Amino acid sequence: MTSSVSAPTSGGAKPEPSAEQRLRGRELQLAYGDRVVVDGLDIDVPDGTITAVIGPNGCGKSTVLRALARLLPPKSGQVLLDGRLIHKMPTKEVARTLGLLPQSPQAPEGLTVADLVARGRHPHQAWYRQWSAGDERAVAEALALTGIADLAERPVDELSGGQRQRAWLSMALAQGTDLLLLDEPTTYLDLSHQVEVLDLIGQLHDDSGRTVVMVLHDLNLAARYADRLIAMRDGEVVAQGAPGEVVTEQLLADVFGLNAKVIPDPVAGTPMVVPIGGRQAPSSAE
Repeated sequence: MTSSVSAPTSGGAKPEPSAEQRLRGRELQLAYGDRVVVDGLDIDVPDGTITAVIGPNGCGKSTVLRALARLLPPKSGQVLLDGRLIHKMPTKEVARTLGLLPQSPQAPEGLTVADLVARGRHPHQAWYRQWSAGDERAVAEALALTGIADLAERPVDELSGGQRQRAWLSMALAQGTDLLLLDEPTTYLDLSHQVEVLDLIGQLHDDSGRTVVMVLHDLNLAARYADRLIAMRDGEVVAQGAPGEVVTEQLLADVFGLNAKVIPDPVAGTPMVVPIGGRQAPSSAE
């Protein structure tokens, strides 16, 4: 295994502990039944950053996110939230601290946007404390932050892809956590809706300082929107650091098997991946 908290490395160095890292995984072995997907992984999520996890299909990205969110108990190793073992913390306490937007979430047929977002308040309720004025405010604020207050009474299944993702993000925001884990929040969206959702995530981070971890497939969008990248291959972290340090031509070859050039994004200045294929671009007519 190879990892670094600041840049790609070779060798077995582990991330150095930091008081700014509220969510950590140590020596994680993650499996589905007898099939081990991740073995001996160390991962840190610095507070107040947007971190994107990248890597080829099947490398364990979503599995790691599920473990960090306490949905998948590790076979061995530890997940620490604010220095405590997350799997020993009360469920509602975790849900008041950490929110998860899973990949391709599904809402019951006919459920309205307002009702979906209201579900984010469940961790704050108990048998002696049901719906309150505070819950009402939290839902209204979440709808306003995501720009969909006018869609509150619309059924979720009638929304466009971008609107639907905003509704699910609203639910996560209504949960009132300052840690958000997003598993492929742009899945099945066209490019304009991908940018729309990522712009919203960036704005939420800038406005409130939320810590965000998201799994993304598009390397150029990951490099543009994330402060920090974690690159995985075969269940291991092979590089961690700023996009300019992680996205290199050598890493693209090693992790993705991709022959590509890395040039500055003409808009954002972040690394931009330009694949090199065998087919030549068509020449212009003379």
